[in-house]
Amino acid sequence: MHSLPRHPRRARAAALFASLATLGLSIACLAPAHAAGPDAGHFTVYVGTYTGPKSQGIYAFHFDAATGTVTELGCVAKVTHPAFLALHPRKPCLYAVNEVNEASGRKTGAVTAFALDRETGRLTLINQQSSGGAGPCHLTVDATGRAVLVANYGGGSVAVLPLQPDGALAEPSAVVQHTGSSVNPSRQRQPHAHSVNLSPDNRFAFVADLGIDQVRVYRFDPTRGTLEAHDPPAATLAPGAGPRHFAFHPSGRWAYVINELQSTVTAFAYNAFGGRLTAVQSIPTLPADFTGASTTAEIVVHPSGRFAYGSNRGHDSLVVFAISPADGTLRVIEHVPTQGRTPRNFAIDPTGRTLWVANQGSDNLVLFRVDPDTGRLTPTGQRFEVGSPVCVRFSPRP
Repeated sequence: MHSLPRHPRRARAAALFASLATLGLSIACLAPAHAAGPDAGHFTVYVGTYTGPKSQGIYAFHFDAATGTVTELGCVAKVTHPAFLALHPRKPCLYAVNEVNEASGRKTGAVTAFALDRETGRLTLINQQSSGGAGPCHLTVDATGRAVLVANYGGGSVAVLPLQPDGALAEPSAVVQHTGSSVNPSRQRQPHAHSVNLSPDNRFAFVADLGIDQVRVYRFDPTRGTLEAHDPPAATLAPGAGPRHFAFHPSGRWAYVINELQSTVTAFAYNAFGGRLTAVQSIPTLPADFTGASTTAEIVVHPSGRFAYGSNRGHDSLVVFAISPADGTLRVIEHVPTQGRTPRNFAIDPTGRTLWVANQGSDNLVLFRVDPDTGRLTPTGQRFEVGSPVCVRFSPRP
């Protein structure tokens, strides 16, 4: 343990410079991979799926954001249940969870690493490692490119997998097991880590755990590949909320968690110095007159920071929120049918022009145009058949 500094002002300044240095490194890492893509608007779009009769693995498309042209590439990697995907910040590498409960004869899921060809979009297997727990459902690559962090839904844990110089995965260097339960007897008898996200300065990991109604907070060290409990250790949600996915505002001042079981979004004020979340609002994702069964899946903040979007499974819609520039709170603008069933993950292309939604239940991707002034969504008329799509990710092309 380190002793407390005697000069708080100096300590705060030192911490700020350290955070800026880390963020600067993150920007430097991101620049080579993204310099051509967002400006030129040329991307390979990767889609993770649940494999079965209509899907064999990861699918891809070439996309020109300026013209809206989409070219189907088909299946670019055959792999089991690559439900969620993440891209390396500077290397041509893609990582996928394998959402299974057993891999290589062990009671664990897996993470698979691929090398990607920026020209063709094709993926080549690098290696596969244990995810450190059963049923991995979400992952992210840290801003320095040193580690993959993965949330294990079935196992109720979060793990860190260091990355080798060639992008290969090493065995987990840290596995943190959650404990506890909450009030929903069918969904919250045990922990269910549902997502893991990093703070903008790469110092803290936030793990939304549906089973215990908490966003757990950890101090993250990418060099050592460690997670350490923070103080306070978590932000607690309403009993039965079921926090699922988490997103930061581009300013770093606010963060949002979408609650699967109660169909709400909780807005937080974020203290970057202390890594603390303070809830400021909880708002429904469904229309007031809706009475059917529905759960939420994804929360995404527009690159402009002016709007946020959430997906409703059952109501089969996207809710569009305006974000207050004063305090980060949300106001409902509209609900838009996704033109499919069971919308899971969706993503906004880095230019902010289009939104791609993965309708798992109807085996299709649907594209919407985003109004930059109002945030409203308009169908482009483009729909693509993909079996059980779950996750959408954009990789810049030269």
